[in-house]
Amino acid sequence: MPRSVPDSAPLSKREGRRLSRIIDRYLLREATQSWLSVTGVLLVILVSNQLSRTLQRAAEQGLPQDIVMSLIGLSTIENLTVLMPVGLLLAIVLAFGRLYHESEMAAVQACGIGTLRLYRPVSVLAAFAAVALAWLAFFGGPDAAQKGYAMRSHALRDAQIGSLAPGKFRSFGTDAVFYAQRSDNKGVMYDVFLERNQAGKVEVAVAERAEHTVSADGSTHTVTLFNGTRYDGTPGQPQFRITDFESHGIPVLLPELVAPKDRRELMATRDLIGSTDRRDQAQLSWRLSAPIMAFVLAFVAVPLSRLQPRQGRYARMAQAILVYFVYFTLLSTGKVWIERGKMPATIGLWWVHMLMIGYALVLLTRDRTIRWRATPARIAAT
Repeated sequence: MPRSVPDSAPLSKREGRRLSRIIDRYLLREATQSWLSVTGVLLVILVSNQLSRTLQRAAEQGLPQDIVMSLIGLSTIENLTVLMPVGLLLAIVLAFGRLYHESEMAAVQACGIGTLRLYRPVSVLAAFAAVALAWLAFFGGPDAAQKGYAMRSHALRDAQIGSLAPGKFRSFGTDAVFYAQRSDNKGVMYDVFLERNQAGKVEVAVAERAEHTVSADGSTHTVTLFNGTRYDGTPGQPQFRITDFESHGIPVLLPELVAPKDRRELMATRDLIGSTDRRDQAQLSWRLSAPIMAFVLAFVAVPLSRLQPRQGRYARMAQAILVYFVYFTLLSTGKVWIERGKMPATIGLWWVHMLMIGYALVLLTRDRTIRWRATPARIAAT
């Protein structure tokens, strides 16, 4: 007669820990893959939008085409501080929403994993995102903003100088107009006309040929005229000086590019620390908010992703987007209040983070089934 055995046996502590680690890795993998996918999609949308706008701006302002992709890349680095947090929130809501919808989360809870216990794998992903956001907010983003501003300014300045192509009147610097009838394959221009205004005086020069050179550092452009005549005088006055020359160089020193002081996003973080200027303090609080957002949004995402029976896997997406929109709007408002002195810099933007944490606690307390550990299942004896 066969020996009877119990239908099920409790999990040992060792088996429970092993099962817990397996589930943690599974949840972390699902959330990470979803985060990379969502952030990647948002990045593609952003780059596509920036590409069309940057190409249009390059055509309107005469920017060289070779810097377009560099400008897009630098702008993308700046905007990652906005894309990564919203990507993290949507990724957790999507990943856990799928698990709820396909009853995998019920199986996870049957293994003794309570809702609060889900924060362990989520916190690992949030910590990684926070480190990346801290680097972007404090170092990568400001550096990319400075390089992008310098690149655009150099391109605009060079466009102002203009390529001295033959057959067209082109501005040369801020006070000169240049024209050449033709040029050869070496860049030498022939039958040249140049007019320049300086301190109320007009200088007109005509020459047989001219050469355009640029200094090694790009700060000085020089047009050298050969075998020509120069006319100097003041408009409205009969006295003009006429000079024949064999060689006449006209240098144009370009102004040094200096980042505007009112562009706080271009400032290095070390320059913001310890500053008593309200705008500097507001910018520092804004940068500090980026890594904090990763933890706060991850905290909100876990209860937000919980679905009721028969709800679709995307049922909470609209609410998640609304949560991020409100969060980001409050942060922007708080930054403006600090700049205008309506809120002390010592308070910073912490009140916004606390409001969002309070919202997450409300979501948690509304769910009566939330606990650290669920009742573990029993496995069949072999």
